[in-house]
Amino acid sequence: MKNFIFDVDGTLIDTREMYVPALQQTLENHGYAPTEDELNHSFGISGDDALKLIGVTDDDLRHTIFDEWAQLSAKNIDRVSVYAGIEEVLMKLKTYEQVKLVVATSKTTQDYEEGFKFRYKIGQLFDAYVTADDTVAHKPNPAPILAGMAKVDVGVNNSIYIGDTVHDLKAARAAKIKFGAAMWGTTQADKLVDADYLLNEPSDLLKLV
Repeated sequence: MKNFIFDVDGTLIDTREMYVPALQQTLENHGYAPTEDELNHSFGISGDDALKLIGVTDDDLRHTIFDEWAQLSAKNIDRVSVYAGIEEVLMKLKTYEQVKLVVATSKTTQDYEEGFKFRYKIGQLFDAYVTADDTVAHKPNPAPILAGMAKVDVGVNNSIYIGDTVHDLKAARAAKIKFGAAMWGTTQADKLVDADYLLNEPSDLLKLV
């Protein structure tokens, strides 16, 4: 593979303890009682789409809940960590001249830059990135992945998307590229069995070069 496209949350960094408790509390404050399955499936898609999935249909209320969720999540940012082995693997991939590293995330640009790109050393290793602000359609639509491929001018035959959710898998399938399941970070392992590669640890990525 020449083009490794990565999801962020649940793939490069563990943000579950930042986002999920904050989401649950915010929803409960507004009278919603999300199930564990609904909370798990809120990962891998935009925040607005996650709230729609949970059943927040009113646009104004969804905007209010999203803002409150973001504010509460920000207080938990110290709970975020880079997955063990990720930094070493990305550094190794950067030594291959032909390899491109790209991010395609459901984070907003502000969230991506403040919470990842400029917060962690690995954030500086990527050749390009696509956020929720860059495309009209979001995962599981292939638009973010296709935009990431276009930024580095690498085609479908040499690209792979690495993610941890069924939304990531569907997006990769729609983009007609290979999919590698980040088993080290997923809470949806039973839904990723059809991945092209089940990656049990970050070092498994090096076998795909």
